[in-house]
This record gives sequence, structure tokens and C-alpha cells, in this order.
Amino acid sequence: MPVVVNEDSLLRRICLLSQATLLASLLHLSGCENKEGAPSQAAHIQSRGELRVGTLYHPLYYFLRDEQEEGLDYELARLFADSLEVELTMVPAYSLDDLFTLLDAGKVDMLAAGLTSTPLRRRHYRFGPSYYEVAQTLVYRKGELRPKAPEQIAGEVRVLAGSSQAEWLHALQQELPELHWETRRDADAEDLLRQVAEGRTAHTLVEDTLLARTQRYYPNVEAAFALSDPQPVAWVIDRRDDDSLLGRMLAFFNEQQQAGTLTRLNEKYFGHVQDFDYVDTRTFLRRAEDLLPRYQPLFERYAGELDWRLLAAISYQESHWDPQARSYTGVRGMMMLTEDTARQVGVDDRLDPEQSIRGGAHYLASLMTRLPDAIPEDERVWFALAAYNLGLGHVLDVRRLTKMKAQDPNSWAQVKENLPLLHQPQWHSKTRYGYARGREAQKFVNNVRQYYQSLLWLNAPTTDTGLTAAQRERSAAVPEF
Repeated sequence: MPVVVNEDSLLRRICLLSQATLLASLLHLSGCENKEGAPSQAAHIQSRGELRVGTLYHPLYYFLRDEQEEGLDYELARLFADSLEVELTMVPAYSLDDLFTLLDAGKVDMLAAGLTSTPLRRRHYRFGPSYYEVAQTLVYRKGELRPKAPEQIAGEVRVLAGSSQAEWLHALQQELPELHWETRRDADAEDLLRQVAEGRTAHTLVEDTLLARTQRYYPNVEAAFALSDPQPVAWVIDRRDDDSLLGRMLAFFNEQQQAGTLTRLNEKYFGHVQDFDYVDTRTFLRRAEDLLPRYQPLFERYAGELDWRLLAAISYQESHWDPQARSYTGVRGMMMLTEDTARQVGVDDRLDPEQSIRGGAHYLASLMTRLPDAIPEDERVWFALAAYNLGLGHVLDVRRLTKMKAQDPNSWAQVKENLPLLHQPQWHSKTRYGYARGREAQKFVNNVRQYYQSLLWLNAPTTDTGLTAAQRERSAAVPEF
């Protein structure tokens, strides 16, 4: 059986220091001047009015979508800059070596790029509190012999130069001198996964989080085994700096933990990763190439303020882009509209692709506007998708049940986990609309999110360096220091 990276394994993400440890650390690090009486590092950043953060282009760390900056590390860095009351400048590097050079040269104040805290790195740098964990995973190509232990690795292993994976392999080679591996400076981790998928190298070593996302694009790469216990991911600062910036980091992460921000971001970037389905993914990629171009202009035409790729993802989940699709419940067409919904949105023929897509887009947009204002803007769409599948009344019911359990009804992560309560009489008897297939809605939203991420990747124009044109333009515009 293939090794898969499932949602349970990925939701070991938030591994922050305990509140007591944080408070104790803060008492020790609260000074605003260094030993020589000069302004502290934190005070210097505030005086400058700018926090400079080194990073890497990556679907988890930092990237540009429609010229807007996004990514887990970017969102946290922006909030951290706000807490310091300064502007944020992200400074992307093209390799790990270049990234650490930025910090060594004093061109950035810190690094935020999914960096793991390893023994070698801790000799030279300081790490803030961990905000998620990763397991280093050996990857091989489906159909090849799967190694089950380090001594069974046959063939070359390629990893990034300067990476924690290279550090790990260097230590492993002391025990297994026959191990053959090389470092690459002309690629990123996703590129190495593509090389395994194309048979250009036998193995690579990557984080389990990246593998879980990338299998949606390269379904013939598989996890062989984890080569390490989970490693903490944290921000990095120069060991030569005083303690003030680290102290502010500790206070910041404690505040974000208490505010629920880390849970929200964890759900946003990891919550939709499910057990990998090879057959489903191959089918999706094939239809995205052969069938989607026929309907893409319609998705683009009727998307409105929504992303057309989100509409396309919903349509694939509903009908696999089949205009004649029909379910046992009587919903029909590309967007699987009920008769009542079709009437509401002015659709006369549910089997007409254009009418169905227009109606589905209109219905989803209306659900977005009817949701309570308290739901965060970047999570409203997931609530709306659940309502698309289940009905708005049932989603509002689950929000009430979530509140009854003393949880946050505006957090998709918490509401999502409570959707199955609608199957249970002791819970749905307390609701206005009663029983509903909550587990089905839970799966519906997660599937749409996965298809959506795949379409974002498939439709991102890339250059021969693997970066989008916008990313290259942005990097070229990074100011000199």
C-alpha cells in the first residue's frame, strides 16, 4: 500500500511554546536597550519604520497572485510588522544560500520561509517559537521499487543546497557511506519533485506538507517513509543581534495563539489536505487538459468578483464538467442546481452549460452576501461552499451548535469539525432545520479546495525558472540595501 500524508498527520501544525514558557521568556527578554546602551534591534526597526523579511517564493511561504502578496509566512510577517507599528518589506531570494546571505549581510532583519530548526543552523542562528512542524519524507516514483528504510535507498537522492534535508543526509552518510546524493542550486523543492515524477532522479527529500500539496499536480510521486521525527518550523534571526526582536516575536506568537489567528491560518493552508487519491487526481488532470478549455470562457465570463477557477472547481466536484450530469436527488447540470435554485437564479434549462454556470455563480455570490458579517472575509467562501452543498439554513444551524459547544462560530476550522453533528439526533434535534448530511458537506468543501489549488497551479503562467512572470518582476524590483 502506498504511504499517504493525511489530514491527521498534517494537523500537528501548531506546536508553540506553552503560555507559561512564553511569559517567562518575555520577562527575560523585555529590555529595550542592549548591554552597551545603544538602541535595541527592535527599537532600531521601529525607528526605521520598516521590517525587512527575507523569504523564498513558495506556495506556503510567499507568492504573488494577481499581484497580491500571499502565503502563510507573509500573513504572519504582516501581522508582526503591524504589532511593531512599522511597514513590511518582503525580500525574496532564489535559493536557501542566498536567503541566509541576506541575513548574514544585515540586509534583512529576519527570515520567514518555512525554515526548520536543525542542530547546524542553531549553531549560527537563533530561532523564534515554532508555528508548525514538518517531517522530512523520502519520495520515489510510483511504479518503482519503494525503499522502506535508509539502507534500502537505491539510486540518487537530490536535495536543495543549504537545506535541512542536505544536513540530514550528510549525517546519515556517516552511517551509510554508500548513500549517493547531491545538492542542487538550480531548482526549488517543487522542481525536485517534478524531476522524480519525470524519472530524472530516483528520489528527493522534502517536507511532508509540500508533498501532500504537490501530489495534486504530480500524482505519480509517493512517500516512501519519513526520515525524521517532526521538526519545528520557525523564523530566524541573526545570533549577533540582541534579545529584543526575539522577545517581540515571543509576545506576538503568544497573542496570535490566544486570538485564534494561528488556528485560522493553519486551516487556511493545511486544513483541506486529505488522503491522496491517485486515480481521482489523474482523472482530474486529464480532464483539466482535455475538457476544461471548452468551458473556461464561461467560467471567466460569469465569475464576477469570484475567481473563475473556484467556479470551475465547484463544477468539477459537482459534475466532472458534464453538462448532462444528474444525481439521484434530482439536481442536474454543470453546477448541479436543484429546480428551486434554478428558478431563483433565472435558469430555464439546467442542462445548458452557460445557463448552469451563470446560475451557479449567481447562487454562490448570493450565499456569500447572506452569511453573517462576523465571518472573516478570507473564510466566507468556505462557509458559502458548505451552504451551496447543504443549504444556508443548515450552515447557520452548525454555527449555533458550534457556539453551544463554547467554540468560535466564525472559525471555519471549528465549524467544519462540527458539521457531522447534523447526523446525530442529540444535536440536530436542537437545530431549526434538523438532520442534514454534514459529512458530505465537509468532504464537498475539502474536495473543492483541493481542485481549486490544482487549478491555481495549472493556470499559473511560468517561465523556465519555474516562477511566474509576476514573481520575476517583483524579485527584479527588490531594492538594494
